[in-house]
Amino acid sequence: MRDDDVTDAADDGATDLLDVILPLVQHWRLLLSGALMAALATLGISFAMPKIYTSRTVFLPPQQQQSAAASAIAQLGALSGLAGAAAGIKSPADQYVSLLQSATVADRLIDEFKLMEVYDLELRFQARRELAENVRVTLGKKDGLITVEVDDEDPQRAADMANRYVDELRRLTGQLALTEAQQRRVFFEEQLALTRDRLTQAQQSLQASGFTQGALRADARASAEGYARLRAEATAAEVKLQTLRRNLADGTPEVQQAITVLGALRAQLAKLEASHDQSGGPDYVSKFREFKYQETLFDLFARQYELARLDESREGALIQVVDVAKPAEWKSRPKRALLSIAAGVVALLLLSAFVVVRQCWRTATSRPETAAKIASFRAAVERR
Repeated sequence: MRDDDVTDAADDGATDLLDVILPLVQHWRLLLSGALMAALATLGISFAMPKIYTSRTVFLPPQQQQSAAASAIAQLGALSGLAGAAAGIKSPADQYVSLLQSATVADRLIDEFKLMEVYDLELRFQARRELAENVRVTLGKKDGLITVEVDDEDPQRAADMANRYVDELRRLTGQLALTEAQQRRVFFEEQLALTRDRLTQAQQSLQASGFTQGALRADARASAEGYARLRAEATAAEVKLQTLRRNLADGTPEVQQAITVLGALRAQLAKLEASHDQSGGPDYVSKFREFKYQETLFDLFARQYELARLDESREGALIQVVDVAKPAEWKSRPKRALLSIAAGVVALLLLSAFVVVRQCWRTATSRPETAAKIASFRAAVERR
């Protein structure tokens, strides 16, 4: 490239830059006055906007605690695997955030604070959407604290709504099985009810067989009780094996050990049942064995259920409020100064673009070749 070409390119660049700056300098009064008028107009409009107040509450969600029943459960043998499976279930804080944003909580707040009338809406889903726009639930990634912020035109109502979210979360955590103790309590409650029915059936069947307290000798009674304990242990070992297989492969040492224990218990049961069949004893012996088995199983589940209830009452889904929401003393919106500055900047940019484009258009139309092209374009448009 020749030096003359470089010089011409530099001159063209300087000329283009001057073409942009020159009209801005020439119309600086228009630009400043337009931006100032836009800022003042936005400021006036902001005074007509309703004042929005924000109230905030911060609380610590329920924390998972080590069960106090862990050592007691371990003494019960194979049934400790049930509690171990339940202990592995955690309730992260994200779950509590989702509960606060649920439709159940929203409907309760809508009904309690009559938000359909406040928002002047006719349909409930519209009120839910409006409420979701005015409420922000955030979880601190570092500290684990949950923050609930509520916007409303009434500062007192905003504070009451924010505090009400905490109360609704307490109600939901009391109804749902979220913590480890609650999950264990629900599980053993179901097992206890099922075993209670079976125990009643076994007792009725035993009574119908003509069994009396003196019908069995001491050794037969002890044999029946030993059979019941052995069968209960086999049932517990089978449940533990099923629990382990949910998370581990069959080749792992834990599963292999559980399979071995279950096989040994089943072999002992088979020997006892075979000896009973060879003895040809009366039918009430097998019915007594079934009764003692259900009774032993009922005692195990009852003990587990009571331990779960104690742990649940100790945990209590404790929600610790760090900051209680109070009526805001100053509005959070509209931010008049920020709105005015933003409007002035936007107006300045738009006016600058308008001035530059207009100047470029005038310059282009003043050139003969460009004027000819514009005339041809107008003629084509008019013909169409």
